[in-house]
Amino acid sequence: MAERPPTLPAIIPKPLAVVPGSGTFELTSAARIVVTTLDPGARRAARLLAFHLRPATGFRLPVSAARPPAGGDVVVSLRPGDSALGQEGYRLAVAPALVTLAARTPTGLVRGIQTLRQLLPDAIEASRRRPGPWQIPVVTVHDRPRFAWRGMMLDVARHFFGVRELERLIDLLALHKLNRLHLHLSDDQGWRLAIAARPRLTRVGGRTAVGGAKGGYYTQRDYRRLVSYAAERHIDVVPEIDMPGHVNAALASYGELACDGRAAPPYTGIEVGFSSLCIRKEETYAFVEDVLDEVAALTPGPYLHIGGDEPLSTDPVDYRFFVERVQRLVRARGKRMLGWEEIARASLQRTTLVQHWDDPELARLAVRQGAKLVLSPATRAYLDMKYTRSSELGLVWAGTTSVRKAYEWDPATLIDGVGERDVHGVEAPLWSETIERRKGLDHLAFPRLLGVAEIGWSRADGRSWRDYRTRLGAYGPRLDSLGVGFHRATEVPWAEPVSGGQ
Repeated sequence: MAERPPTLPAIIPKPLAVVPGSGTFELTSAARIVVTTLDPGARRAARLLAFHLRPATGFRLPVSAARPPAGGDVVVSLRPGDSALGQEGYRLAVAPALVTLAARTPTGLVRGIQTLRQLLPDAIEASRRRPGPWQIPVVTVHDRPRFAWRGMMLDVARHFFGVRELERLIDLLALHKLNRLHLHLSDDQGWRLAIAARPRLTRVGGRTAVGGAKGGYYTQRDYRRLVSYAAERHIDVVPEIDMPGHVNAALASYGELACDGRAAPPYTGIEVGFSSLCIRKEETYAFVEDVLDEVAALTPGPYLHIGGDEPLSTDPVDYRFFVERVQRLVRARGKRMLGWEEIARASLQRTTLVQHWDDPELARLAVRQGAKLVLSPATRAYLDMKYTRSSELGLVWAGTTSVRKAYEWDPATLIDGVGERDVHGVEAPLWSETIERRKGLDHLAFPRLLGVAEIGWSRADGRSWRDYRTRLGAYGPRLDSLGVGFHRATEVPWAEPVSGGQ
């Protein structure tokens, strides 16, 4: 009787094509990671794989480019001519004697590494040595993403999260093939990035947070470290400086930015729409240029997010004037502007991205101007919405969002008049009014963020809630092994936690 293929572990997001075989490959202490190219990006990807596999296995896993592969090795190679893979696709072939990971680019290799990790036992994610064996089912995977932009936004302005917390989050984003970390760096409650030309922004504006909690900010060295850490995992950091509204922390720091010239008192509540830069003052644009100069210089990625949401205290004519002027300033610094959907009320360049969160008509207005959309529908993708009315953490102004509701939507059909060609990608924002520690972040983000990751990566015709809930339930022990304090929604059949965890 033919040997039955082993059961494949849960893979999230779902790959494009998976063909199971018979048997297993076992990673042993003799294994090497062999790179068949001198490309430095490929070698960095191989070292990243070793970095993830060494703690739990205790194996040396040397990265080698000098010797040909042998039985038991993992082979990493580039195939620049394989156009079917695109920029982020990969091919993974697991045979009983060898594992081969190939991609057109180093980015594709890094995405494939995440699938290889998920094919190993859940305990591979532990931070200390665990007993094996470390077996992988024989399988062939061909994969590439549906959308170019797959992100998460974290609001560090209302409550501050430190560098180590963000590095941990970056690792979780990478594991699920997300490629953007959007940092909401300024708001009424706090300013979180040091600007050398405007030191009072952090000296004054960085001290506060919602409810009187401790503030904080990133030095430019901190920010460079985050950008570098993310880049190693092929994730772009997208900085957001919110303007012309949501600026009380800036107004408290520099009174000349207000029309009356007086510094605003610090604010630690959660109401919105009451603050605005003074649009017709040249001091405002001197300030904006100082900030954009430094943020652009610190950020190698192509995007700068200028906020633009809820300009309730800004005259509509002034608002359009401001957005169009700032758009030119962003372009002058070699960057593409990204803003919340309200910026569609201004005249947009085709290079500008518009982030939809609430109003379908503004999304359609952006598309009519030739702009592409990043979809973050508040009723589906806002991770700060409560799971249920009885949830302790989160808000309910956009309703409640169950794990199923966060998964069951499609970017190409969400908005009438907006098709797949108009959508650049998806992003799940987490506003931090009700959270200030890792525990709260984990609870609100996981597992709903995984559903958004799959929406952004996987084909629509290959997705279903029935299949996803089964995979997600089986994936719970991996999250346990990673130390993620996720919400165990009753709508998901969760597998038993891994004993011992990290």
